Parts: sequence; C-alpha cells; structure tokens
Amino acid sequence: MAQNYGFSRFMVVWSGQLISNIGSGLTAFTLGLFVYQTTESATSYALLMLFSFLPSLLLKPVGGVLADRFDRRLMMITGDLGSAMGLLFILGWLLSGHLALWQIYTGAAISSVFAALQNPAYKASVSDFLPEERFAQASGLMQLAASSQYLVSPVLSGFLFNRIDIKYILLIDMATFFIAVLAVFFVRANQATSLRKVEKPQLFSEMREGFHAITGNKGIVILIAITSVLCFYIGFLQTLFGPMLLHLMDAESFGVTQALCAAGLLVSSLLIGVMGGSERHVSTISLSLFLVGLFYAWIGCSTNRHFIIVSGFLFFFTLPFVQTSLEVLIRRNVDNEKQGRVWSIISLVTQLGYPVAYGLAGPLADDVFNPLLMEQGLLAPTVGRLIGAGTGRGIGLMFIIAGVLVILLAAAISRNRAIRDLEKGEGQGEPFPPAGLGQANT
Repeated sequence: MAQNYGFSRFMVVWSGQLISNIGSGLTAFTLGLFVYQTTESATSYALLMLFSFLPSLLLKPVGGVLADRFDRRLMMITGDLGSAMGLLFILGWLLSGHLALWQIYTGAAISSVFAALQNPAYKASVSDFLPEERFAQASGLMQLAASSQYLVSPVLSGFLFNRIDIKYILLIDMATFFIAVLAVFFVRANQATSLRKVEKPQLFSEMREGFHAITGNKGIVILIAITSVLCFYIGFLQTLFGPMLLHLMDAESFGVTQALCAAGLLVSSLLIGVMGGSERHVSTISLSLFLVGLFYAWIGCSTNRHFIIVSGFLFFFTLPFVQTSLEVLIRRNVDNEKQGRVWSIISLVTQLGYPVAYGLAGPLADDVFNPLLMEQGLLAPTVGRLIGAGTGRGIGLMFIIAGVLVILLAAAISRNRAIRDLEKGEGQGEPFPPAGLGQANT
C-alpha cells in the first residue's frame, strides 16, 4: 500500500512535468525556427541552444546541494516559476516591437538559471517516492516525459508557427509552468525531506562530499567520462538536425519529421516504464550504444526524408536503454541522502559535452564541412557522390563521422572491469585517483 501511495505521488509530479515539457518544447522549437529563418545561420541557431543550456549546467552543483538540504517540492516550484520569468522577459520585448537576438538569448538564459534549481530536485525526488525496484520504471517514465518536447511539441510548433503570433506560444508555455507548480503543491513532503530543512546548509562542504562519493568509485567515474563524450556527439545532432533539414522542407514538415524521429523515445521509454529494464545493465549499455552510433551515421547518409525518419526513429529508440542502465548503476552505488548533489555533479561533468558541441557545431558546419560538400566543394566529386552534394550535406558528413566515433565508444565499454563491478555491487571498493575526474572532464 505504501509503495502504491508513493508511486501515486510520483505520478502527480510526473504529470505536471510532462505538461511543462511539452510547453517548453513548444517555445524552444518556435524560437529556434524564428532565429534560423531570420539569420539563416547555424551558428545563431546553436547560440540559442547554448544560452538555453549552459547556465543551468554550470549551476547544477549548487542546485543539487540545495535539493539535498531543503524541501524538494519548494525547489521544483521555485525553479518552474523562475523559468516562466525568462519567457516573460522575451514576451515583454516582443510586445514592445523591438525583439532582437540578444533579448531572446537573455530570456533563454534566465529560464536556464532557474532550471538548475528544478531539475536536480525533480530527479532526486525519485528516491523519496519510490523503492529501488521501481527506479528503472521511474527512469523510463521520466524519459517519456522528457521525450514529449521532441514528439508532441514539434508537431504543434510546426502547425502553429505560421498561424499564430509567437507571443501566444510563449503564453501557452508560461501556463504549463503554472500547471507543473500546482501538481507539486498536491504532493506532501515526506519525513526525510522535512529533516533536511532543519540542518544548516554548508554548500561547499556538501559539494565536496558529492565529489568524493563519485571519485571514490572508479566505475562511476569511467561511466561519467564516456557519457560526457556521448553528450558531445548528441549535442551536434541537436544543433544541426534543423539546419540540415530546413533546406529540404518547410517548418511544418520539419516539425512532423522531428516528431516522428522522436517517437522512438516515446516507444522505448514507455516500454521501459511499463516492463522495467534489463538486469544486465553493462551489456545493455554496450549494445545500445553501438546501435546509437550506427543509426546516428545513417541520419547523415541520405537526403531522403523517409530514410532520415527511420534512422532518426531507431536512433532515439535506443537512447533510453543506454540512459536507464546508466542511471540504475549509479543509483545503486550512491546513498539516497547524497543523490541530489551527486546527480547535479554528474550532470555538470557529463553534460559539459553539450555546450562544447553547441559552440563548435555552428562554425564547423558553416565554415568547414558545408563548404566542402557544396556543388564545387573539395569533397563534392568523392564523398558527394555517396551522400550527395549541396546545402546541408556537410552536416550529413559530420553525422556520419560522429556515428562511427560513438560505435568506437561502445567497444570501449564492453570489457571494462570497473564498470562491470558496478553491476556486481563491487565498484564502491575501488578508489579512483583524484585526477580521474579532471581526466573525465577532458
């Protein structure tokens, strides 16, 4: 009975986040289309993603400590309301008739700052609501909610983009944040959360504890390093998928294409959420990562829309299997009372790959790879014969190269003993040199 009650509380919070994610995806997709159509620059498009992501990433360790010390409901509510302020900033300039790129970037950054409070508290709350045997199910459901911004939102955005003013899309997103806040209000804080509130916070001391919990486990450090590299390649895809396809189709068709690709996330996340994950987590990570790299390369091989959709669907279908097994291995080896700060530090280190990709992807596409595969480009007579030449084909070549490198990453995992010890419950006894985390960063 207690387990069912805990799951019911989790589902209330999860439902609010599902709706909020759809609204956030609606705004992100619409603003991305607006920026790209205004500038026709992959770099400007990438900068929007950078400003939307980097502040939240850098502040996650602080948010993680706060999630371990204060009421996690309060942290989620503050984060959602603060994120709405960023949208209000953009809306104000839009209504004044003087909206510029820097104002869009600033509003995105404001929302990102407050997401640093919400995300660690939301992720850490799983350990408050649910027993260990339901962690994999919760992970699948959370990925399902996250996938909604790539599945539902692009279709809505593509349909609405040329039919209603952007200000109404911003208002819709703001309303979804308030729905998420109301959902959290319905959930009572449990005893563990209440006890955390009475102790005096020691921010830097607890951040150090989080680092020690990670660096004391060699297997977790290696997983973090590998995941950081994977995030780098995924960041390339996130940044350049739109610029590659918007030369081939209109906004509405692009929205449908992106949604059909992201349907893979929905199917596999729902499958994991209902059935649970495999108990052979290391094998699951290795095999799934190999398939991720294969399908990643396929996306860049053709300009045929149907082939891209199938490749994208399979790519996104395999990602949740990687993420679920990673999360379960880490949760099993970290104390619940440290999960907020540990997850925030892990997110910071692993997701450093994203801003690096956002910063490099646009200039590499605009100044290096796309010129190589234009009609008169250096690689047009050779590589161009295989994957096509013209606008956006340099991005396709970037995807092929990245996919091959992800496959090599999968091979590095399969025989690593420290990672396998996490599955056996033996990883905590293997200290990792302090320099290891720095190496992971690189």
